[in-house]
Amino acid sequence: QSLKKAFEASGYQSTVVTTESAAYAAARTSVPSLIIVDRQQRTLANLRQLQTLVAVPIVAVQEGTVPCTEDDCIQDYDQGIDLVICSQNTRELVARVRAILRRREPRLESTTYYSAGALRMDLDRHEVTVNGRLVDLTPKEFQILRQFLESPSRAFSRQEMLNRVWGDGFALEEHALDVHIHSLRQKIEADPATPKIIVTVRGIGYKLRA
Repeated sequence: QSLKKAFEASGYQSTVVTTESAAYAAARTSVPSLIIVDRQQRTLANLRQLQTLVAVPIVAVQEGTVPCTEDDCIQDYDQGIDLVICSQNTRELVARVRAILRRREPRLESTTYYSAGALRMDLDRHEVTVNGRLVDLTPKEFQILRQFLESPSRAFSRQEMLNRVWGDGFALEEHALDVHIHSLRQKIEADPATPKIIVTVRGIGYKLRA
């Protein structure tokens, strides 16, 4: 309830639920812009199902005095969490959420699709296909891939890509991007062990091989 008051004081409408069924019902009826979950209370197995209902960022918040470990954060990112926040500073949480929502504001699109070889991204349909096969990406994977497609052959540092996708000022470890790139390669590469689409640039980061 303290988080609810903090967000409403900042001008946001919020709904608090305590069960999975209530979360699904709220997602269907209220169409949220962002979902915050208590990382100690949630059931991770059903996050994917929640994401199919509403393609919005999911933020996991660690409450109490138990700190988040690096392994905890990596596991959360693997499960589809977009951002893990362990800080007890409510103002910081509100500021980070504001930054996420600001980056999701609609923009006029001059291009409706991008392609690179057998890979195609349709912005209108919010779909990615490889050789005509539909690929199921998380919202963050979609955004990362879009950055690569918008700047083919450009080498991105890990920090630059984190800033572009999560927003400036987010205290994320660069390894968080590696986790998402690994997952993305599993979905779009013919052989993820020897990637041909998203390649590693030694000493810099990653780039799309156009």
